[in-house]
Amino acid sequence: MARIAGVNIPDKKRIPIALTYIHGIGRTTAFKICEKLGIDLQQRMGEASEDTLNQIRSEIESSGYSIEGDRRREVSMNIKRLLDMKSYRGLRHRSNLPVNGQRTRTNARTRKGPAKAIAGKKK
Repeated sequence: MARIAGVNIPDKKRIPIALTYIHGIGRTTAFKICEKLGIDLQQRMGEASEDTLNQIRSEIESSGYSIEGDRRREVSMNIKRLLDMKSYRGLRHRSNLPVNGQRTRTNARTRKGPAKAIAGKKK
């Protein structure tokens, strides 16, 4: 298993897909990295040479991508800022409800948690 930016990268995945396991690198960025370094998009991570892995590591470090700990810290600080200024989105984060305008009458179970029975309610 290759290790890039402190993350174990799966060997069986294609290189651009495997790079998305790093927090802060999505599909577009991963494909740009592969294109810039001239890496075959069909090549698996396990087949990549140590030289290729070093190229990927240096590209990620030198390009100034916000990844892993820095990225997580940035996102949590943005949420904290919304909470502090008591914006609508901040209040939705605080009450653990969907933030981006989704309906909550039905669905939203991922955010609200398992359904709670209401005593005495009948249809």
